Amino acid sequence: MIDLRCGSNLDLLPTLPDCSLDACVTDPPYELGFMGKKWDASGIAYNIDLWREVLRVLKPGGHLVAFGGTRTYHRMACAIEDAGFEIRDCLAWMYGSGFPKSLDVSKAIDKAAGAERQVVGSYKGASNIGKGSTNSYITERSGHATDVSITAPATDAAKQWQGWGTALKPAYEPAVLARKPLTGTVAGNVLEWGTGAINVDGCRVGTEGGTRKASPIPESASVSAYGAGLNGGGVAPLDAGRWPANVLHDGSDEVLAGFPDDADGSAARFFYTAKASTWEREIGLDDMPRRSGGELVDREDGSAGTQSPRAGAGRASQGRANVHPTVKPLDLMRWLVRLVTPQGGVVLDPFTGSGSTGMAAMLEGFGFVGFELDPLHVEIATRRIEAARSRRVIVEGGKVKPDDTSAAQMSLFDAPAAQDDLPW
Repeated sequence: MIDLRCGSNLDLLPTLPDCSLDACVTDPPYELGFMGKKWDASGIAYNIDLWREVLRVLKPGGHLVAFGGTRTYHRMACAIEDAGFEIRDCLAWMYGSGFPKSLDVSKAIDKAAGAERQVVGSYKGASNIGKGSTNSYITERSGHATDVSITAPATDAAKQWQGWGTALKPAYEPAVLARKPLTGTVAGNVLEWGTGAINVDGCRVGTEGGTRKASPIPESASVSAYGAGLNGGGVAPLDAGRWPANVLHDGSDEVLAGFPDDADGSAARFFYTAKASTWEREIGLDDMPRRSGGELVDREDGSAGTQSPRAGAGRASQGRANVHPTVKPLDLMRWLVRLVTPQGGVVLDPFTGSGSTGMAAMLEGFGFVGFELDPLHVEIATRRIEAARSRRVIVEGGKVKPDDTSAAQMSLFDAPAAQDDLPW
């Protein structure tokens, strides 16, 4: 069952019945003004009325997962809580591909003074452009590196502030995990509505290393404020994967380097790994026109501006058909919808974008309801979701991969809607 509509979620959510959907997994605008776009500075993620409508259409105990930006997450989480949700946790999605968007203070001081800096060397990286940034945004590894000049401070003030900037490299995105209040107990709610719990076993990490509670706890166990578990008491081995954590990562070298190693390997193994694949973004879009790298970042092709992190440098150097700038990895979205959606349930995404949540819902056997304001993004989402539903995307070994044996290209706009399957 798929119900994908083009329009404002504020207009479309009121058309859905009360208590009709099982979960909501979404990636709203982070309200950062990304690439100068108005859609990322509208305040919609902070709109209490929006989240109150999401609350209304979810069944009691239904879960919400909503991503946010590190600088603005708190305002979205407050709006979600003020709408009536219970905040259950904060997930951290860690990745190694972030671009530092930092101002080089030393260069800015010399520029303001009209002082010319002496070139003292060079390195492989992206061109330094605009606002005095010194970071290597695109490395030699990506195949888009150029020789970048290293300059020495020209003024005494610039020398004093050499090595100072204004921002850290982004390496994680938070996501709020919230729940609509239960009707009575958890046990009663799950029996009545089928919602209220998370799918622990279905989202375990790996296939071994799991534990379970062991009772009774020996009287001799030294129980600290953290419980007996830290002392080896109260738990027993389980022939299953590890309990799902509130940290997820992309398995990149940059992220793995941040975890310590022990005799069994990297501690990163304790957390779910969702690696992004380049084919995911373009699946199902074979016959759609490709936009050039310059078109995607509103810059002239071949200009220094296409290398700017503020214009999304490195995101589309070769051009693509999927023009949406913020596409989440499919394995990540599959894990999230599986975590919060009961068997046979329906997932809502009021910020559908290019359809990654819808694709995840199809691959996990769930229904999907999505709203998207941009007609082009709706067409992209339609084709990508259909690719998942027609199994041009398959799951093998727990991970997604393209199925080249299927040539299905049918658009949902060309197919009769399965209205009989809708819960309203």
